[in-house]
Amino acid sequence: MPLTQYHLDSKNEAIKKFYGKVDIQFAATFLYFNKKGMVQELIHNLKYKGHEEIGTVLGNWYVEDLKEVCFELPFDAVIPVPLHKRKLKERGYNQVTNFGKAIAEGLGISFNETLLLRKVYSKTQSKKNLLGRSENIESIFDVEFTKTDHNKHFLIVDDVLTTGATIEACSRALLKIPGARISTICIAMAH
Repeated sequence: MPLTQYHLDSKNEAIKKFYGKVDIQFAATFLYFNKKGMVQELIHNLKYKGHEEIGTVLGNWYVEDLKEVCFELPFDAVIPVPLHKRKLKERGYNQVTNFGKAIAEGLGISFNETLLLRKVYSKTQSKKNLLGRSENIESIFDVEFTKTDHNKHFLIVDDVLTTGATIEACSRALLKIPGARISTICIAMAH
């Protein structure tokens, strides 16, 4: 498996995607994603073929690495990048839910899939070019929070990090919460 080991490098390629855009405390990806590679096949099976167990296996594996760094950056909750209600109904599940739940359980923190909302239905990002991935993404996400969510460190999880536009938009929504801090991990990063 093409492991990135980004969790060990605070200036890794994942965190660099957010420089000058949004304040991310920590960013890492577990695997490198190459077209026609093994990781693409895994993600495809997870996302489109109903193999949700892939998320659990990868989350359980990666959380062991994350335990090495999470004591320096204690997270309060794992937040999956949400699907729009219509997309969730079409697919039947959010492909990052089991990955996020495994991470949360392994770190002993909560998993919250109701805090961050996707307001706009959009076609899959995988077929879009760089410009198409980042247009209008700012207005797609929002948050519904209470005072108990203030001053928390949220760990956003997603499947593949490409341009960083989705994580950036999720972060901007979560940063509406007073005192919020944001970190992110993804299963893979386009390489």
